[in-house]
Amino acid sequence: MATPKPTENEAARVVALHKYAILDTEPEQAFDDLVLLASLICKTPIALISLIDEDRQWFKSKVGVSISETPREIAFCATAIQQPDLFFVPDTLNDERFRNNPLVVSEPNVRFYAGAPLIDEEGHALGTICVIDRIPREFGHDQQAALKALSRLVLAQLEFRRNLMLLKEALNDRTKEEHERQRDLIKVQETLLRVMRLRP
Repeated sequence: MATPKPTENEAARVVALHKYAILDTEPEQAFDDLVLLASLICKTPIALISLIDEDRQWFKSKVGVSISETPREIAFCATAIQQPDLFFVPDTLNDERFRNNPLVVSEPNVRFYAGAPLIDEEGHALGTICVIDRIPREFGHDQQAALKALSRLVLAQLEFRRNLMLLKEALNDRTKEEHERQRDLIKVQETLLRVMRLRP
């Protein structure tokens, strides 16, 4: 897995995220399946694919919560994208960074968090796939390895989706060019016919 670039490249990170044109899109089965797997493998009631833009975290897929986004300043994932590897908090009440966080002291009452950053080929951390529990817990090596593997699959799906979008755009451009060429050819043919008719 690539290492995320430092926070001074935040503007470049946000630009990289927007290239995927995925924010505020409808749910997609491929991402929902990966979140479900994360929840089942890690045995947590909540699992999310979270993408971090300038001022919020937005959930592309979710299990166990109904909200679709939160402010960035209270997002655990905003901390996770600054880490080079898996980031986890066994008990939020024992961590002074999070014990007074609104997501801890009220719904969804986060007591355990583990997130794997989604890092693109250029080293930009776009967001995370994360799992959350309402009770404190440890996070075994097998589950850590599984969450990292799932983060690679999420990124692969993001790349596949983006490449498919670029391919469709290229095909649309090509179709437009072919239509324009056909129109030009018809105009030439019509001009030739008119010239031919005018000849004695």
